[in-house]
This record gives sequence, structure tokens and C-alpha cells, in this order.
Amino acid sequence: MALSKDEVLKIAKLARLELSPDEVEMYSTQLSAILDYVETLNTLNVEGIEPTAHAMLVPTPFREDVVTQDQTMDKCLANAPAREGTFFKVPKIIGS
Repeated sequence: MALSKDEVLKIAKLARLELSPDEVEMYSTQLSAILDYVETLNTLNVEGIEPTAHAMLVPTPFREDVVTQDQTMDKCLANAPAREGTFFKVPKIIGS
């Protein structure tokens, strides 16, 4: 399935990307190749094969939910680059 340059530009606009004419051409070719490959995969016979999230069965590693003592304020702020009292101090970014 060949994607037109207009379709690539529409996708780029949705992704909020600005593409040069060379990039539009390159992505048109690459995305078309990807869609062709997916179309090839759609022709495979998967009758009787259950969908899986992983190729192998991977157990979910659960841990016991244990209540622990909260960290002290000094411990929490120990690696802060700057602090003011019991708060992290960060540069002002609004209204600079």
C-alpha cells in the first residue's frame, strides 16, 4: 500500500512534526514498506493460535505488599540540589 505525500504530511501534522521535502519522500517510502509488510502478515494462517502478549510465558513478578516506615524529611531531601527548609527548591519557570 503506497502512501501519498499528502498522507505523509497529514500524519506528520497529527504528530506535530515539520518535515522537509526530502523527509516526506523518505517517510513515504518507509511507511509504505511497513504497511506492505503488515499486509503480508495479514495473509498468514493463524487459525487455532491463541493471541499472546509475549513469545514465551513470562510470569508476573509479584512482591509481597509490606508496610514500611516512611523516610524522614532529611533523608528525602539529602540529594536535593537545592532546598529551602523542608522543600525542594527549583528555578522559577513561569513569568521569568
